[in-house]
Amino acid sequence: MSNSLFLLIFGKMSPKIILLFSGKRKSGKDFLTDHLRHILADKCEIIKISQPIKTHWAKEKNLNLNELLSEGEYKEQYRLEMIKWSEEMRNKDYGCFCKAACENAAIKPVWIVSDIRRKTDIRWFKETYGDIIRTVRITADDRTRKERGFQFQVGVDDATSECDLDDYNDWDVVVNNGEGRDSLEEQLDSILKLVSNL
Repeated sequence: MSNSLFLLIFGKMSPKIILLFSGKRKSGKDFLTDHLRHILADKCEIIKISQPIKTHWAKEKNLNLNELLSEGEYKEQYRLEMIKWSEEMRNKDYGCFCKAACENAAIKPVWIVSDIRRKTDIRWFKETYGDIIRTVRITADDRTRKERGFQFQVGVDDATSECDLDDYNDWDVVVNNGEGRDSLEEQLDSILKLVSNL
């Protein structure tokens, strides 16, 4: 489906602002986006590009979807297989999972996409939704990430899904969520400025 056809069909679901969040594993993306959802309440919808991937994988392998969507060890057992399969799908259509995630999103003024991982993810959203896109990069030093449970995994942490945006610099906001970080309130304030005109 072309982006123009996608908008023609699903355009009524278009929000006023879409916040695209990116960051390494254990950088704190979910922590911050969950707090944003609490603040914005019924004005926002959290979208996970990984949801359609994990939903397919749960059906295909008869796995527990809720466990795959959580931050536990269960998901980590299947992460490498899911990455390989999703790369094959993206090679056929780079926006396939972005489309699938947006098709099921509720109509809200703000969409928070909490797991942007590739330049093609950003490309698809900008091509589809234009100037309502805002990008947020969450950073954290390795020591802090390790304190949160991060362990380097070959084939995962050196793969495109974790590294493709390392050299991307066109962020609207960069939030340090590691050592020397601002208070949670200050971090959230820097992001909320992006939706201050709503």
